[in-house]
Amino acid sequence: MATILLVEDEEQVRVLAESFLQAAGHATLSAGSTEQALALLAADLHVDLLFVDLGLRADAEAGLSLASKAVEMRPDLKVLYTSGQGITDGMMALFVPNSAYLPKPYTVEQLGTMLSMKFGLPSSTVPNGSKDYFGNNLRPGA
Repeated sequence: MATILLVEDEEQVRVLAESFLQAAGHATLSAGSTEQALALLAADLHVDLLFVDLGLRADAEAGLSLASKAVEMRPDLKVLYTSGQGITDGMMALFVPNSAYLPKPYTVEQLGTMLSMKFGLPSSTVPNGSKDYFGNNLRPGA
């Protein structure tokens, strides 16, 4: 089980993403702003991965800036970026080392697979209860 710091400024999205991470078997810390995330990172708390929305508080690149600061504070920190907006090659070039990108909407299984395959963080996903990012059932008739 990993400890994941989730940074998402939309509360409903943050709660849902946090439930996805917990369903995948991970401990979570959550922040609604860059400032909250940096305060958590400055505290003496164990964090394996930063899961950050690229756009925070209407700033399309706030997640990039936060990830850079976070890795300066904790050089071994892994970063998973997410966004519901398209990203450019230029933005991807600004990603910190040891990072990946997962577009929204995503399922708990897609999140678990990304955490496991890219970062080596085992996840216990439950394929039979699949819901997408918006809470829609992914299995017909479910």
